Amino acid sequence: MALRKNQNFLSATEKKQFTDAVIALKAGGRDGNQYDQFVSMHNNNIPAGHFGPAFFAWHREYLIKFEEALQSIKNDQSLALPYWDWSVNQSQASSWPFTADFLGGNGNKDFQWQVADGPFAYNTGQWPLNVRSGSEPYPYLVRQLGDSRYAHSLPTWANVQDTLQATPYDVSPWNSISGSGFRNRSEGYIPSGSFGMHTRVHTWVGGSMTTWTSPNDPVFWLHHCFMDKLWAD
Repeated sequence: MALRKNQNFLSATEKKQFTDAVIALKAGGRDGNQYDQFVSMHNNNIPAGHFGPAFFAWHREYLIKFEEALQSIKNDQSLALPYWDWSVNQSQASSWPFTADFLGGNGNKDFQWQVADGPFAYNTGQWPLNVRSGSEPYPYLVRQLGDSRYAHSLPTWANVQDTLQATPYDVSPWNSISGSGFRNRSEGYIPSGSFGMHTRVHTWVGGSMTTWTSPNDPVFWLHHCFMDKLWAD
């Protein structure tokens, strides 16, 4: 049975088990490069999974399918997606997933913000970005942590609590301009035109995470696993 853990509490062995499985999925499988198929799936289903009531349900099914693919390629049914609680104090080293032994660090500002360390660095030969959106010109993982003028900080615990108290789930017109509701506040479009919660995290990480092919950055799965937890909560 798979148990999704806060990545704060993963052991070094569990971190490596997760990253090894992700890299194995990228390298191939019974259906070819399965990881890139998931990137394409997200890119090709923008209206279905975003800007409306299906946001949480679509991404929950997406996470489940990805988790099952990781389990299958490693023949390990206990393998689970970890989640990143980005609302905690980021000065605490244990709360930081962007380390060389896990997801790799920030991009190098002098080299188009290319991620140069960790298992997903381009120079390892393990992580070429084969499926890219028009706004993602480089074949390597890009991050610009906190560099965006739209998101200099991550959502706080207070933001999370405010969102969890929002009711009902969604309201007319059931899209990004819905003026209230848990779904649109979580997705990040309340107040109208803002970058909050889910969208703010994508924007704060920057680079590859700001595109529709955002699953190219493995932190996507940890971010959405936490979003899924908030829906469950």
